[in-house]
Amino acid sequence: MTEEPPGGGRPAVRGAPVPDEELMRALYREHAGPLLGFVLHLVAGDRQRAEDVVQETLLRAWRNIHRLDPAVGSLRPWLATVARRIVIDGHRAELARPREVDPAPLESLPAEDELDRALRMMTVADALGELSPAHRQVIVETYFKGRTAGEAAAELGIPAGTVRSRVYYALRALRLALEERGVTS
Repeated sequence: MTEEPPGGGRPAVRGAPVPDEELMRALYREHAGPLLGFVLHLVAGDRQRAEDVVQETLLRAWRNIHRLDPAVGSLRPWLATVARRIVIDGHRAELARPREVDPAPLESLPAEDELDRALRMMTVADALGELSPAHRQVIVETYFKGRTAGEAAAELGIPAGTVRSRVYYALRALRLALEERGVTS
């Protein structure tokens, strides 16, 4: 919503009408200090933000200079309303977007290349397909499900020594199948 400045004529600040540039200088001299004090309270003492709001307020006054009327009285209430609305709009804009965070901690974390990972998994799955069903079972139980030889033996219903033997030969066969696919360790 745009603020309508009071009146519709051409103002004079403390006297007769003056050119736009002089009018803005007079407006700044008369209202910038008190407006800055008012805005500082609205922005919890953030001086830089307050100065930005005052600058934007005076810019809007300059854009509407042809509508300002000195007969209405002081422009300060209108300027204060404009400044308050600028602060409110800024606050709403901050709430509307996610809060910015420092990206530095993220830069120190190594990012995994998902494409490489997917290709490795496809290659391993393909190589697993070449193993005998017995060898594939022990690899799945011990490496993918994280079971010990004893747990895998209980799950598969075979002796633990057989599981260890099959894991040994399955890994050898898997290594050979991966080397055939160009994967080296």
